[in-house]
Amino acid sequence: MISQLGLRTARVSTIDDLRSGSASVGLQVAGIVGFAALTALGAQFRLYLWEVPFTLQTLAVYGSGLYLGWRNGLLAQGLYLLVGLFLPVYAGEGFGPAYLFGAISAGYLLAYPLSAALVGFASKRWNGLTGTVLSMIGGSLVLFTLGVTWLHYVADHATWFESIDKGWLRFAPVDLAKILLVALVYQGTRSLSSRD
Repeated sequence: MISQLGLRTARVSTIDDLRSGSASVGLQVAGIVGFAALTALGAQFRLYLWEVPFTLQTLAVYGSGLYLGWRNGLLAQGLYLLVGLFLPVYAGEGFGPAYLFGAISAGYLLAYPLSAALVGFASKRWNGLTGTVLSMIGGSLVLFTLGVTWLHYVADHATWFESIDKGWLRFAPVDLAKILLVALVYQGTRSLSSRD
């Protein structure tokens, strides 16, 4: 039943080696550093329409969980946050601890490791197309829950609805498009590197 719903596939791919931790230490480190760099790169594409910007970072956050698994996905996003304490890699104009913990979007940033870990954990079992999408939706819910909660208190919005609207509802269609794109790319690369 699970495979009929597209939640799970029996297909084995060389990408699964990286997720499982059976890849060499060097390859795992390269994956962690690579996805941290992709997250930083995604932060440079930003569009401010209100307090929280549209960025491409979540493509790398969700992708790190899918390609690297829960542990290394968490480490990749943790590395991104760590680098941002010393270099301007966040979507805003600043960096450092004061910026990270004082920014309106800090809740989203702090949720990146948790979101990647949840995506990696759920997609280990649910590795089909539908399962991949559902795994990322779970990661998205973690991301937006922490982000909206932080936004509500830091931006001092009058109501929770204002925070939910400005911090989640306006992003939901774009986030869903990102999820579908990452799911298709991930499933495509798994198909191309499948082992018979």
